[in-house]
Amino acid sequence: MQQSQLFDLKGKIAVVTGASSGLGQGAATILAAHGVKVVAIARREETLNAWSKSIKGETFVLAADLADRSALADIAGEASQPFGIPDILINAAGINTRQPADDMTDENWDLTLNLNVAAPFFLAKALVPGMRSKGWGRVINFASLQSQRAFKNGISYGTSKGAVEQMTRAMAEAWSGDGITANAIAPGFFRTELTATVFADPELSARNAAQTCIGRNGEIHDMSGPVMFFCSNASNYVTGQTLFVDGGYSAK
Repeated sequence: MQQSQLFDLKGKIAVVTGASSGLGQGAATILAAHGVKVVAIARREETLNAWSKSIKGETFVLAADLADRSALADIAGEASQPFGIPDILINAAGINTRQPADDMTDENWDLTLNLNVAAPFFLAKALVPGMRSKGWGRVINFASLQSQRAFKNGISYGTSKGAVEQMTRAMAEAWSGDGITANAIAPGFFRTELTATVFADPELSARNAAQTCIGRNGEIHDMSGPVMFFCSNASNYVTGQTLFVDGGYSAK
């Protein structure tokens, strides 16, 4: 393969969840900019529409509640209609209720595990047959620093993200023989809706930045390279891995 083709994604079809904001929207934007036809999924249709109109590229917005497990097969079917069978699935949708362990409710536990773990798996399961028919596919999950480290008030979120890391390895074992790689990205501290409470505290934000080797928190564009790598032929022989994109936070 020529070097010029390593990151060539033009004409590929991607489904990106959590695309109404943050890292999901960033992933959808960088893929669209490189010629990928993007189906952007989130609950907030108006926000998705505003994003779609603001960028260049072929996009289709699909408002859906991924927490409804019974709807995931239908959502996968709808996502396959605008451009055809997807080649890439990016599972960026997620929730963090930040509830202390002693106060954890059944409702918040189930919501977190369902959206952060079950939805990525069952959506992938529904899309994999199409990827298998092409002999090529990419599943990119979003793990977390909490996949390996315990943070305050993070018992349900950390449990779910630990599960995502293992699920990614299991996906790779199940599907990579069919040409479908599965990998995960574990972000450090990025300014997103999910981390709004963290960045609302300047002292905490600065402390997190100081914990990295680079000396700052992440910006959305810092995720562009890893997303392109995992989605492209550059990562043909990489599967079942979790890449920590955290400025070296996990190295200290």
